[in-house]
Amino acid sequence: MKLLAFDTSTDSMSIAVSDGTRGWQHTGPGAAQASATLIPAILELLGQAGLTLAGLDALVFGRGPGSFTGLRTACSVAQGLALGARLPVLPLDTLLAVAEEARFQHQGPRAAGSLQVTALLDARMDEMYVQRFACKAGSWTSLADCTLIRPENLQPDPADNLLAGNVFGVYAARLPVFPDSLPRITALPTATAMLRLAPALLAAGHGVPASQALPLYIRDKVALTTEERARAKAGSLPVAGR
Repeated sequence: MKLLAFDTSTDSMSIAVSDGTRGWQHTGPGAAQASATLIPAILELLGQAGLTLAGLDALVFGRGPGSFTGLRTACSVAQGLALGARLPVLPLDTLLAVAEEARFQHQGPRAAGSLQVTALLDARMDEMYVQRFACKAGSWTSLADCTLIRPENLQPDPADNLLAGNVFGVYAARLPVFPDSLPRITALPTATAMLRLAPALLAAGHGVPASQALPLYIRDKVALTTEERARAKAGSLPVAGR
């Protein structure tokens, strides 16, 4: 399949293109900074691959959770490009892409046996996104919905084979002590991981029309109101991030 994938849900923008046999990839500043650079980078990468948007089979994007501005950028670009080129889109969960990236780092190109991964992404405001997945014969299953937790409240499942994500440095002093037998892999939701996941998901019917390229928000509240900031300043309300 000829596919384009991109993710702007974190501080790192990731783009990848595949013609079915070969792949091309690009990384750059993500989240809010990607709003000005994502489309030019996509067009340049397609040019390197000798592909056009209209010649693709589908467009894959990270739908979240992640940066509020980054997700809006990804969804709007996915909708616009897919609508113009009349392509189906595949909204892909960023934490699933984290799990697949960690699996690839741990096992290599071919999945070997069964694997359970807890994927973790920094959600800012003193919290992390967390979700568990199981992989068997290369097929992923979500074991629970994505949730928000404080770093100190993370409780690894005894069945976990890997912890994966971008939280191990930023929350190092607050995470619980993990057994040495539980590997911790620093991983982001890369576009190359999305390209590995996409063919099976598209074959299973998870592609949607461009109009349904929508974000996945886990946190409803991303900022304090003016009144809440005033109360926080007065000392009656904890400031987000402390």
